[in-house]
Amino acid sequence: MNEFIDRVKFRVNIAGEALAIAVVQDYRTLEVLMVAFMNRNALEETLETEKMTYFSTSRERIWIKGETSGNFQKVKEVKIDCDGDALLFKVEQKRAACHKGYYSCFFRTYENGKVKLTGERIFDDQRVYGDK
Repeated sequence: MNEFIDRVKFRVNIAGEALAIAVVQDYRTLEVLMVAFMNRNALEETLETEKMTYFSTSRERIWIKGETSGNFQKVKEVKIDCDGDALLFKVEQKRAACHKGYYSCFFRTYENGKVKLTGERIFDDQRVYGDK
């Protein structure tokens, strides 16, 4: 595990935190579910527990995907890009990845100069998270 983590270059710096980009795909369909940031601690936790753990730039702390909603992501495969600063995770997604209630965070599509909703809403985010 250390050899893999040592290859990751945490090049993005937000509020003094060294971060890497995490792209997350459904391991069955290969649909991109979300993009987030990870610091070294979040990556270590992810590899140790096989539950996706991220660094929240707004809350300035690590968090486990699903800790509030129950919509956990189980790691199936991890890849690192050629520059070492981006990671690709293939996961088994429970219910929905997006905190807005959609399976993927990419539920809006640009079409003829307009934004079209193209994803199916799976749950009501207000019921799960309340007012944020």
